[in-house]
Amino acid sequence: MDTARAPESETGETSDAPAPPAPAPPAANSLSGKVRSAARWSLINTVVLRLGNFATGIVLARFALGPAAWGVYGIAQTVLLVLLSANELGVGLAIVRWEGDARRFAPTVLTLSTLSSGLLYVALFAAAPAVGGLLGSPDATAVLRVMCLCVVIDGVAQVPGGFLTREFAQGRRMIIDGLNFVLGTTVTLLLAFEGWGAMSFAWGAVVGNVVTLVGCALAAPGTLKYGWDPGQARTLLRFGLPLAGASLLALAVVNVDTMVVGATLGNLSLGFYVLAFNISGWPVRIISEAARRVSFAGFSRLAGSPQALAQGFSRALGVLITGTVPLCVLLAGLAEPVIRLIYGSRWTPAAAALPWLMALGLIRIGAELAYDCLVATGQRRALFLVQGLWLAALIPALLVAAHLNGMVGVSQGHVLVAGGLVVPVFLIALSRGGIGVGRIARACAWPFLGGAVMAAMILGLERPFGDGRLALLALGIIALAGYTVCVLPSRDFLRGVDRAARPHRGRHRLSAPVRSTQQDVR
Repeated sequence: MDTARAPESETGETSDAPAPPAPAPPAANSLSGKVRSAARWSLINTVVLRLGNFATGIVLARFALGPAAWGVYGIAQTVLLVLLSANELGVGLAIVRWEGDARRFAPTVLTLSTLSSGLLYVALFAAAPAVGGLLGSPDATAVLRVMCLCVVIDGVAQVPGGFLTREFAQGRRMIIDGLNFVLGTTVTLLLAFEGWGAMSFAWGAVVGNVVTLVGCALAAPGTLKYGWDPGQARTLLRFGLPLAGASLLALAVVNVDTMVVGATLGNLSLGFYVLAFNISGWPVRIISEAARRVSFAGFSRLAGSPQALAQGFSRALGVLITGTVPLCVLLAGLAEPVIRLIYGSRWTPAAAALPWLMALGLIRIGAELAYDCLVATGQRRALFLVQGLWLAALIPALLVAAHLNGMVGVSQGHVLVAGGLVVPVFLIALSRGGIGVGRIARACAWPFLGGAVMAAMILGLERPFGDGRLALLALGIIALAGYTVCVLPSRDFLRGVDRAARPHRGRHRLSAPVRSTQQDVR
């Protein structure tokens, strides 16, 4: 790959730093093959790890930790995620996004990332007591100080991890994440059964992140080299700071509800809410997380061709929504029996918030894919607008909703703001980038129809079937069968097959090119 030419800065000065120019259209077959292979590995990786985390959560909730401990963990995890969203100032994305020889500017990226994450941790260590008290969880101070060590570790791991993402090396990443899970979970379980409470999560996370750092360094040798180039640093910060700000806003949007519940309703309600939110995140983590490991790199390669980008985004959205809707509908419609069956009867209060949070999870999947597309196409101002508007509307809405209807009100407020305000704004931002509402509607139409049919079947059959294990299994199979029938007409679209381009018998064969042209115009 050719080395990027030194850009001219906004002030007219030139720099030796690499620039993020619009990438040239790649060889379609080569790129699509890499993306498909990476997506398969990423999906396998994510499914295996999430099933493992799911099983671990069941064991901990049933036998080791109560709602109050989950509440403390929820506070610490929220703070950690917010810090991770900006710990490397956004410069790590340059490893994935920029054309040219990434190893030329990687040492400067590593230095910036390490310095910024270290400073963030020092600030958090000093502010931990105040943060815990403000969020209604004074007991979280020690947990915060330990768990947020992951901020520094992650900052160092950004460069080797970025090279793996850039190269679509999700097979190697699967091995690393597997080792992270095994060792981190082992530590968590051992400490939890020894009575360490929420601190067991903290040390498990630290051990897992150390494993990831070592694994990424071994899988991408020679990438952990520090260096400093002032010109590169200035260009990297101009590129990364807006993205870090947008990412920080995005994480704040997802986690502000935890802060509101903890501050207004206490640790016990927070524990139930965190469990419900984690359940609602199963589809997001299993499907969306797998896609996001390749979506940003893929969209970046397509950014130079608006038509290809629009087609790639609509198809990716269709695949994600098709795979997510049945999981969301099942968990929403069968919330209470599922929670009672899996976690035990003491956790059933969490079921009241789950249906609303499942709707939020579905919106999040589309929003996260749109976020990656807007980042890849350089629409940073649009990202700031969307995320800033979302957060500004969400905070007062959740505070009022928490006082009116507790944690259920918080989940309802989330859906109201996301669906009524944020989705339309995202649609406008995407349309300005050449991705029209018609493409998005086509991607979502059949899955939404199938979801409505599933919901009707569950509501109609839940009472006569009952809530026993076999009854839930049978109801789930029947509902999934109904959903499958509804989405079958979209199978060609999801596979990227143009039915109009297929050869047909008789007169239909002659009319195929006309239909293809009409589709292109639309």
